[in-house]
Parts: sequence; structure tokens; C-alpha cells
Amino acid sequence: MSPTEASTPTVPNEPAAGSQVRLALLDDHGLIVDSLATWFADNAPDFSVEVRATTWMDLIRNPQFPVDLVLMDLQLGDGVSIESRIRACRAAGAKVLVVSALDDEASRERCIAAGAAGFVSKTLPAEELVDLARRVARGERLRRTALPASRAADAATPRSAADAGSAHLSAAEERALRLYAQGHSTHEVAHRMDVGYETAKTYLRRVREKYARAGRPASRKAELIRRAAEDGLLE
Repeated sequence: MSPTEASTPTVPNEPAAGSQVRLALLDDHGLIVDSLATWFADNAPDFSVEVRATTWMDLIRNPQFPVDLVLMDLQLGDGVSIESRIRACRAAGAKVLVVSALDDEASRERCIAAGAAGFVSKTLPAEELVDLARRVARGERLRRTALPASRAADAATPRSAADAGSAHLSAAEERALRLYAQGHSTHEVAHRMDVGYETAKTYLRRVREKYARAGRPASRKAELIRRAAEDGLLE
């Protein structure tokens, strides 16, 4: 048994009827973790975010682990395979929902075979992600989730691999998004870019509009940060 899988409790972990679902968020981008935690706190009172982790070891060493449900990113870059992470969580009694920017069949099959209750794309709106988390917490195993109607219609139109899902941001829009996703306010974005507040606000509005046209919702700040992470703008 590897050190990362040692000493994980094997007690069943089913939330009692009417109680909050104890949740852990695991993603190597701290901004995504914090944004999701805030969204759950503000909009999903049936969940309690017990653990915020950016590494596997942070998760399993947290005194609040195991929890009822772990929302886990596929790729962490810490050398621990997704299969090992899922199996360790399952052995501890925690259900697992994998949330990934890589929405491919091979990755999905790996996760489901290892015991994950579902595998979903990071492009899902936060509301849909929370709904799926509720279903997993109730004991459901998710089938492949269908594209939202707007994205399904868009997917029916042939596009090149380079164009698929791309927001085609300008250099100024990309810089505004980087700064905003790093936690700066719109006023701070304007100051750092040496432009007026209304100009910075326009850049961010255009970013949201372009992501929406690409079928990748970004109306909320948490969603915008997720889009930036998916496109490698938080590195």
C-alpha cells in the first residue's frame, strides 16, 4: 500500500436524511476552489464545504477528511494517479465526482472503473454541477451527461479542432481576464492595464460574451475563473 493510500478510514459515509452533505473540493487552482466554495455557501445550503485542497496530500491530511463527497479535478500534477485517488476516497467512505477540463471517453472510463460516481466537464454551469453533486450524494451513479441545448446545437456545426470551444480573445481581453481571475477588482484591472474603468469593464464584458458564444458559460465570476483555468491563463 502506498503512503498516500495508508491510514484511510473504511467507515461508510452516508449523509443522514435532512443533514448537510459534507463536501471536499480538490483542484490545483486555489481560485477555482475558493470560487466554488463561495458558490456552494451562497447557493447550496444543503452542502457544507469542509475541505478546500489544492493537493492530494492536503486533502487526505485534513482532519475533516473523510467527507461525504469529493469534487476532484482529474489532473493535479502531483504524481498520484486518478485511480489511486478515487480508490482511496472510496475506501474512506467518500463518494467521488470527477470534474475535468479533459472531457474525453478514455479519461471518463478510467474514473468510472476506479469507482467514481460520475465524470463531468468543467464547462458545466455551476448550477448544473451542484445538481449533479446532489444526485451523487444521494447515491446515484451518473450516466454520461448530455450537452446543454445551446451547446448541443453548436456542436452540430462542424468546426476545426483549433476553433472548437475557443473564445478567440484579443490580447487586451486576455490580459484583463488574467488579472480579474487572479483576484483583482475591475478597478484594479483598469489601473494595472493603464486604461479607464469603463474600458476594463468592456474588456471583461466581451470576454464573457465570447465564452458564451463558444458554448462555455462565464456569466458568474466562478465560471469565468474556471474558463481561465481551462485555457491555461492561471498558470
